[in-house]
Amino acid sequence: MQEINYETLLKGGVHFGHLSRKWNPKMAPYIFMKKNGIHIIDLNKTEAKLHEAGAAMRQMAKSGRKIMFVATKKQAKNIVAQHADSCNMPYITERWLGGMLTNFSTIRRSIRKMDQIEKLLADPNASGIAKRERLMMTRQKEKIERDLGSIKDLTRLPAALFIVDVNRENIAVAEAKKLGIPTFAMVDTNTDPTIVDFPIPSNDDASSSIDLIAGYLAGMIKEGLADRKVVKEELEEETKQKQEAKKPEEKKAE
Repeated sequence: MQEINYETLLKGGVHFGHLSRKWNPKMAPYIFMKKNGIHIIDLNKTEAKLHEAGAAMRQMAKSGRKIMFVATKKQAKNIVAQHADSCNMPYITERWLGGMLTNFSTIRRSIRKMDQIEKLLADPNASGIAKRERLMMTRQKEKIERDLGSIKDLTRLPAALFIVDVNRENIAVAEAKKLGIPTFAMVDTNTDPTIVDFPIPSNDDASSSIDLIAGYLAGMIKEGLADRKVVKEELEEETKQKQEAKKPEEKKAE
């Protein structure tokens, strides 16, 4: 995993904010200066906040919890999907359906319906389905898969959300807040950083910046998963040793 420091953040263009006239005053603590009418983000604070967020995500992954990545803007979709896939985490990159979290049971039913249609279409004994009906079923399956396919293995609400652009994903932020689900987010100079639990002051428009931030966090999640694997192996070894130690005692008892 690439080490994150001031230089790497600078190289990734993480410091470029929006035009000063479009700023959100609540971002003032994270703004270093104004240059040519553009706000410049304080990368020292970005680095500190990013490490804080990474440590929290690592701990969540270590405990076996899922973190959902959310990014539906064009320049972020593929990047975020790739990094979420790399650490085996669910993601939403097409569109956020209202009730994705607050009405999770309905979302799960839609996913089950997609699975049922897929099995039906693949069943050789279902050849009696009319061509028109098969076409409609295929289109329905493709629609659900496009919107929800990336979370089909998510059987319970995620432990947290990582969001790119809280202004765009305001519904996701609101649903998470309503349910008490922690939120990690890239916050640009035109956003309100107080609406998320772990704000990461950064350029949420440039693909290089998104790639750097999402990549680092995915790397921390991988480390958490590796920690979990080590702990599991240690527990299994400890259990094995205890069982081996019991065998001589059991033989004596016989």
